[in-house]
Amino acid sequence: MKENTKGPSQFGLGKNMGPMILAMVALCGVSFYLGGAYYAIPENSDGSSVMDRSGCIPLQKVEAFPVCNITTQDMTPCQDPKRWNRYKKQRLAFRERHCPPRAERLQCLIPPPPGYKTPIPWPKSKDECWYKNVPYEWINSVKANQNWLKKTGEKFIFPGGGTMFPNGVTEYVDRMAELIPGVKDGSVRTALDTGCGVASWGGDLLSRDILTMSLAPRDNHEAQVQFALERGIPAMLGIISTQRMPYPSNSFDMAHCSRCLIPWIEFGGVYLLEVDRVLRPGGFWVLSGPPVNYQEHWKGWETTEEAEKTLLDKIETLLGNMCYKKYAMKGDLAVWQKPMDNSCYEDREDDVYPPLCDDAIEPDASWYVPMRPCIVPQNAGMKALAVGKTPKWPERLSTAPERLRTIHGSSTGKFNEDTKVWKERVKHYKRIVPEFSKGVIRNVMDAYTVYGGFAAALIDDPVWVMNVNSPYAPNTLGVVYDRGLIGTYNDWCEAFSTYPRTYDLLHVAGLFTAEGHRCEMKDVMLEFDRILRPGALTIFRDGHAYLEQADLLGKAMRWECTRFDTEVGPQDSDGLLICRKSFWQAKSASNGDEE
Repeated sequence: MKENTKGPSQFGLGKNMGPMILAMVALCGVSFYLGGAYYAIPENSDGSSVMDRSGCIPLQKVEAFPVCNITTQDMTPCQDPKRWNRYKKQRLAFRERHCPPRAERLQCLIPPPPGYKTPIPWPKSKDECWYKNVPYEWINSVKANQNWLKKTGEKFIFPGGGTMFPNGVTEYVDRMAELIPGVKDGSVRTALDTGCGVASWGGDLLSRDILTMSLAPRDNHEAQVQFALERGIPAMLGIISTQRMPYPSNSFDMAHCSRCLIPWIEFGGVYLLEVDRVLRPGGFWVLSGPPVNYQEHWKGWETTEEAEKTLLDKIETLLGNMCYKKYAMKGDLAVWQKPMDNSCYEDREDDVYPPLCDDAIEPDASWYVPMRPCIVPQNAGMKALAVGKTPKWPERLSTAPERLRTIHGSSTGKFNEDTKVWKERVKHYKRIVPEFSKGVIRNVMDAYTVYGGFAAALIDDPVWVMNVNSPYAPNTLGVVYDRGLIGTYNDWCEAFSTYPRTYDLLHVAGLFTAEGHRCEMKDVMLEFDRILRPGALTIFRDGHAYLEQADLLGKAMRWECTRFDTEVGPQDSDGLLICRKSFWQAKSASNGDEE
């Protein structure tokens, strides 16, 4: 969060009056952005509004939000199938993020499906979940022969199968690890799985200290990302289509596609170039399924041997032009490695395709930014970004990354201080939030992160953390990945790319102070309610005026909220508000009334 470095005299204010006036303006601004329609404003006997001492209209009460219709139980506002016909079908662009205008946003609470139960705790949840929590059998029926999942009584069981995992995902990853030694020695820590299915690959890698961002669109594979999150495996909705993925450049140590059906060589190879953008120098791209090992499988792929050979040749030619080297190819697995530096690019002929991106294309810009058919060159000044050059896991978690030098206002000193501060803050959280010690928290989101200090302080807990960086804040998400953590960009004026009921804990530190001028708190709070599981927790850390309004809105959403001091004590300008989302269910499928 940027600090104002101007003194009061620079604004033409007296030394003592400046802070008071700024505080009054801020408080009045809160009243404005909360949206007056939901508040009861007291009146004098003559009908005029009652003012408090600051000159603002005090917000006394928030009307209870109604329950949405039960048909919205799996609403994903920015990836809503009901709105797909408004957008282009070319390159599946209709499945990208297309958020509704504010006038069309739901102002109600998303209900859980009938019979919803408290999710099975981790680690048991990795292998099973309640059927009624994700009541979709399309994958079970259509993909039954591939052993993705199976329904047994009241549960779905996840055997770890997949299209290319006939002997289970563990055997598949064992074979992959034999080809890539870095998977075993801590060199590979962050991974991207495109077209992840039910995230079996990412789930298996968790036991190997590799954290995977599993990515899949909302499509006819009903609820595949929802299945992953229900099981406690990191995942989010997304598709490689026309827009860049919401991750910074040089983030992932490894990227993977197991019959993900992405047409890698079409449209000038732009999909593979986007994977290249987010791969760290020296990173690995792993491909299984068509056209790898086409000699053995082409008949089952309903194609011809010649067509698959031609496809593989084109992929290898494109990768060769991108300066990738074939690292390993054995059986159904093929592995290529991204170059460690720019030397190969500099040695290419001038007319070789794809070209290098010019200096005007920002490598990290990826929030609604079109993909470019060009290679993002590596930062020549950062030698420690490459796989094998970055400290191995877990040393990299506490090592100040080289990338800090590129971020305005950042430094090694600030990074180290941030790490220290968050360790103390998390200790305090654990004293006042008993759920940390009860093992009921698994999916965690840090909704407004800087360097990932909150996530780093939880590294020994049985949780994973989705670190969210605002596209309007200093771009520090690359530092989060350098530490061996994962995250994404998101503008909280819009919905997050996930299903309802997918997080056990939201940590929200400084978001309203930093972006309250842009987003309506009411909309942000309703979005938090959507993605929280029943019984889940939110920790708000912010200025006291914002916490008061969050408390009012929380009560209107049937949350139970309690105020606490921070670890600094009552003299801190910030405070804590800890809320629990209540557990309720709708009466019937015909309406959204609450039981």
